[in-house]
Amino acid sequence: MMNIASKYKSLSGYARTNMKTYSLVIIAFALLLPLSKNGVISYSITGQLVPICAYIVMAISLNLTVGTLGELSLGHAGFMSVGAFTGVVTTAAMQDSITSNPLRLLIAMVIGGIIAGIAGCLIGIPVLRLSGDYLAIVTLAFGEIIKNIINCLYVGIDKNGLHINMKDVASLGMTNGRILINGPQGATGINPISSFTAGFLLILFTLFIVINLVYSRSGRAITAIRDNRIAAESVGIGVMKYKMIAFVTSAALAGMAGVLYAMNFSTIAAEKFNFNTSILILVFVVLGGMGNIFGTIIATTLLYMLPELLRGVGDYRMLIYAILLIAVMLLTNSSRAKLFLENLKFNFREKFSKNKSGEVE
Repeated sequence: MMNIASKYKSLSGYARTNMKTYSLVIIAFALLLPLSKNGVISYSITGQLVPICAYIVMAISLNLTVGTLGELSLGHAGFMSVGAFTGVVTTAAMQDSITSNPLRLLIAMVIGGIIAGIAGCLIGIPVLRLSGDYLAIVTLAFGEIIKNIINCLYVGIDKNGLHINMKDVASLGMTNGRILINGPQGATGINPISSFTAGFLLILFTLFIVINLVYSRSGRAITAIRDNRIAAESVGIGVMKYKMIAFVTSAALAGMAGVLYAMNFSTIAAEKFNFNTSILILVFVVLGGMGNIFGTIIATTLLYMLPELLRGVGDYRMLIYAILLIAVMLLTNSSRAKLFLENLKFNFREKFSKNKSGEVE
């Protein structure tokens, strides 16, 4: 009789990816939601659940560009900031007309994703003609440009609608209105409407989009471009077209993650979405495995929570965090460590496949 392990191995790569990835997310949500509501886990960890969801979406979307497409992007936080501040403005504009918080959040995510996707398209047109280090440097520059534009942005709302200016608050010309985005101070007075459930649903949506894209005809074309661009062009694959599909999809999902993240806080500033944030997301992707969505989710969760879990060691927590990061990177690139893990997996499968009589099926 075929055992569970052999049945799992007989599935297609698409089915195996779907099964283990969706199962991980659903089980984690089913365990954490009641624990957080009943106060079993600490308030500080509960407060990290929504940001973790946002960063998981960010890491999965960046993995589409870095892992599947094979292009190094260092401006991913810029798309997150576009979605974040679009979400702040959108939810404030709909506050009187739509009273349901989940509905407002959903609409804000859709609009934030569209605006971030448009930004990704505009940036992708010149950027994707480059490759390698050149593309990384230019995406980094665009990320910083987006951050500085938002730092100069002033947005307010009154009975006459939205007022937008890039000079100062006085130039908005509002009558008894309120400021939504106040230049370098960012967005203040936000009504937090994000929830762990919304984050969970956004992760499922992101997985559905990314996994189906990767295993589709377009995904195979994107992978072919990553493996050998010249060979892909020689068989008629439109390199620019498929690069844009991956890049814009990645940007749109990052924008949706930005909305989820921003609407979890009462204040958010553009400085939060700087170069360091882009590098942090890239670390999640690299540590989880290039193109490995399952590993990316685990790496993002562990690395994001690690500084909080190490808070008890005081001033040394970031030093320990850095040392652990270096150790994990060395182990994941060690042939001996890989051999040890393979032997561990083999031994586990051998024990798992034994029936009650001790015979191997």
